[in-house]
Amino acid sequence: MNPEPPKFIRIEGRTPLIISVPHSGTFVPAEIRAALTPAALRLEDTDWHVQHLYAFARDLGAAWLQAEVSRYAIDLNRPPDNQSLYPGQTTSELCPTLSFAGEPLYRSDVPSPAEVARRREQYWAPYHLALSGLIDAARRRHGFAILLDAHSIRGVVPRLFGGHLPDINLGSFDGRSCDSALVAPLTAVLQAQQRFSHVLNGRFKGGYITRHYGAPAERVQALQIELAQDAYMDEAAMSFEPSRAEPLKALLQQLVGALLSFKA
Repeated sequence: MNPEPPKFIRIEGRTPLIISVPHSGTFVPAEIRAALTPAALRLEDTDWHVQHLYAFARDLGAAWLQAEVSRYAIDLNRPPDNQSLYPGQTTSELCPTLSFAGEPLYRSDVPSPAEVARRREQYWAPYHLALSGLIDAARRRHGFAILLDAHSIRGVVPRLFGGHLPDINLGSFDGRSCDSALVAPLTAVLQAQQRFSHVLNGRFKGGYITRHYGAPAERVQALQIELAQDAYMDEAAMSFEPSRAEPLKALLQQLVGALLSFKA
């Protein structure tokens, strides 16, 4: 039997910025894979190719944490107690049982509470321990930390939101996870261009990672960026298109540059 690959990729940084990519993983442990439906095995709800969009940031000195395990095994951006992040709205679980399209992910029995607890201990807890360590290291070295939680999703998902999602969705938990002085330069960058639509605290206000770690009073600024996938890739083929992605990558470089210019 092949050994299980690393749970995540962790790279130390030399700036206050940490980039978390919790939903790019495509590894599904064999015992979980055996229980999934054929539709689930397509892993369509992966945040496809986000790691490629932000790869430049590592060269700029950002710390990096990238999940290798699929969100279908466990969602690293959900609370450990599985409480809803958006009460009254459709959302996914800590161990998802339905796809974003509403398709069952399991052939028969869904994960039991004991199985959820096992996955939380094996996959969720190590990711968050590593993320906490990167944040603490940045605060020690620089006096503050900036956490960017990087995500993407299909542009149209009727079960989750109406119409087409804006291309770039900033989430600051309605201003609670970071200071307005951090958001203002990003908003200025977005308003200075016309190619990509954008919104602040729209359908996506930030998931568990943004809400839990964002604590400006404790010198941690946290922000989520959710991208519409059709802004940079072929959604049907789930394939990365470098030429199509280049304009968005250039804009992300400006946004990351604005984050790196932030002074607490």
